[in-house]
Amino acid sequence: METLAVNEAALEALDQTVEITADEMDKPEFKFDKTVGSIHSENPRMVMRNVNVHYGEKQAIHDVSLDIGANEVIAMIGPSGCGKSTFLRCMNRMNDTIENCTVSGDIKLDDVNIYDKKQDVVTLRARVGMVFQKPNPFPKSIYENVAYGPRIHGLAGSKAQLDEIVRNSLERAGLWSEVKDRLDAPGTSLSGGQQQRLCIARTIAVSPEVILMDEPCSALDPIATAKIEELIDELRQNFTIAIVTHSMQQAARVSQRTAYFHLGYLVEVGETSNLFTNPSHKLTEDYITGRFG
Repeated sequence: METLAVNEAALEALDQTVEITADEMDKPEFKFDKTVGSIHSENPRMVMRNVNVHYGEKQAIHDVSLDIGANEVIAMIGPSGCGKSTFLRCMNRMNDTIENCTVSGDIKLDDVNIYDKKQDVVTLRARVGMVFQKPNPFPKSIYENVAYGPRIHGLAGSKAQLDEIVRNSLERAGLWSEVKDRLDAPGTSLSGGQQQRLCIARTIAVSPEVILMDEPCSALDPIATAKIEELIDELRQNFTIAIVTHSMQQAARVSQRTAYFHLGYLVEVGETSNLFTNPSHKLTEDYITGRFG
């Protein structure tokens, strides 16, 4: 996996960031007119235009437009509470489960509006899978965790086909060699990093087109994090991936494009190498250099 050369000192400065108060964020220097950089992708799988999200009367996402291209990893970064996870959850309608949350705008997967009333949400979430911040294996065996999705979606016509899907998914998640002799063991018996890879295997078992990852390494140690990052790079060959991360270093390592969010706005988006080494917007520069976080 290629490692992007960035200013490590600047990235590490995030550990010494100072919280900015709401009043300070209302000052003119925190304002901007429109997203800097190109929101477009040459071969988009998902196209989002003028997306707004409200929790009751509070607006969490403001008029965000963005493409996510085929076989690319796009990282979404920004301070806590900036809306990046909320925006991510719009892509497979996970916000539908939140009371008083309303989403407006256009979000299309292969030119089909995923918020159309005719859209089956279960089918959508098979096409746009999600890996959460905390590993959440089902209270079932390792085998059944991976087999569950293919079984309910009718993807296997026989036990042999299901076995093959389980094995292939675990292999692609880099977990097969570690669990092949204990597939009947509970998924919860695995280590944290293994559980997260099991959840990734469970996600890819139904052959999604897009994988959403919401801070998938935040609860993992550095060794487990490195394995997940290597896995993300491998999965990019077959999947489109959007990842929310608080780690600047991780965004630099795994993504081809990066989108910087601030107070519910998409401030800047561009190639990761350019955004980290030569940001165009002052808000982006201040965040990358540790001015706030």
